[in-house]
Amino acid sequence: MNRRDLLKGFAVVPAAAAQQYEARTRGLAPLTIKSAKVITTSAGGNYRWIFLKIMTSEDGLYGIGSANNNYQAYAVVEALDKHLIPFLIGKNPDQIEDLWQSGHLRTYWRNGPVNNCVLSAMDMALWDIKGKRAGMPVYELLGGKVRDAVPCYDHAAGNDVEAAVAAVQKSMANGYRHVRVQFGAYGGGGFIPAGQASRPEGGSTGRVFDEEVYVDTVARMLEQVRAKLGPEPKLCHDVHSHLTGMNAVEFCRRLQPLQMYFVEDVLAPEQIDWYAHIRRICTTPQAVGEVFTHPYEYVPLITGRLIDFVRCRVAAIGGITPAKRLAGLCDYFGVKTAFQEGGENDPVNQMAAYHVDISSPAFGIQEENGFPAAAREVLPGCGEIRKGYLYGSGRPGLGLDINETLAAKYPWKPVQRGGMYGLDRTVDGAVVRP
Repeated sequence: MNRRDLLKGFAVVPAAAAQQYEARTRGLAPLTIKSAKVITTSAGGNYRWIFLKIMTSEDGLYGIGSANNNYQAYAVVEALDKHLIPFLIGKNPDQIEDLWQSGHLRTYWRNGPVNNCVLSAMDMALWDIKGKRAGMPVYELLGGKVRDAVPCYDHAAGNDVEAAVAAVQKSMANGYRHVRVQFGAYGGGGFIPAGQASRPEGGSTGRVFDEEVYVDTVARMLEQVRAKLGPEPKLCHDVHSHLTGMNAVEFCRRLQPLQMYFVEDVLAPEQIDWYAHIRRICTTPQAVGEVFTHPYEYVPLITGRLIDFVRCRVAAIGGITPAKRLAGLCDYFGVKTAFQEGGENDPVNQMAAYHVDISSPAFGIQEENGFPAAAREVLPGCGEIRKGYLYGSGRPGLGLDINETLAAKYPWKPVQRGGMYGLDRTVDGAVVRP
């Protein structure tokens, strides 16, 4: 069987769920999409959240989806409003797969951080509608639960070993078995302080990133954290694509004795061929794909068994439909999912990931993300994390709603520098890949 035939074989909706849905909706009038709207909100924080609300011909039946893209937010809003919504009007919302495929191809140029987020908003909203109409949570339509709840990893950080150890111990006391350990911000442990090192004339005088310093400092810190805490915590670490070539290989080799749960994005997506070299040298588990937007970035890594966890964000790859396919592919090749749902992400996207996670045998771990009280009021029915486990509301559809009046009270704050992601630089002034 070739790769193309294999990928075609991953049906998203199990036959039993389709039969249940048909029985539940038999005799009802055919559905159509009557209207849709884009809803943006800061949710009382510094978020730039984007939601799509799709209204149907059935009174009171609608769905919401996330188009979360913090760094190209305005482009996503315009793509939804001017391009996707006119395409959707009059369509049958039951035909999720057909709408996803035609929505994917209608732009001619496929994939990418804007197109995929637009698709995601549509796809999540359609699954929300289908679940509500069926009277069951989306995970039931995806085959039902295969676990009782979704375990999450917590975030811990410290600027020295003692602070990092204390942070991990706090996470463990709160019920987390999996903890990601960072040393300050991304790249922490690899920075040369301001004014130090030989620098070009007229160049940067601030702190700068150095790969070799990172490999040595962070590996030694993680060794000490493991020595102090023993084997109980399942430790993770995110390199955030800051290493290249043999430095990435050497870093992973240094971490092998520590039995890490995973090391995340040790390489940038432009350097993925190096994962084969890492596999030949050591067994440190690799989590990869936070900034992937095209399936053929992660497909060869999965089918070649070169990585252990897929770290895509559900909104960034096009929604629940492709995420469920991806989980099925992972299951075939012994790879697990670890969807990237932290940081500036929103509760709708978190719940979309939850429904895939709880119904997928290939699930590995979910990233923790808590939301302030104002955000939970804007989106009633948010998931809850208790003692390291994520729980959904159990309501039909995605299980949460949106208070449009309250969302409108929290407009986006002014966007500085076009909303760009913060970048580090090396001692000679070159940009470091995030």
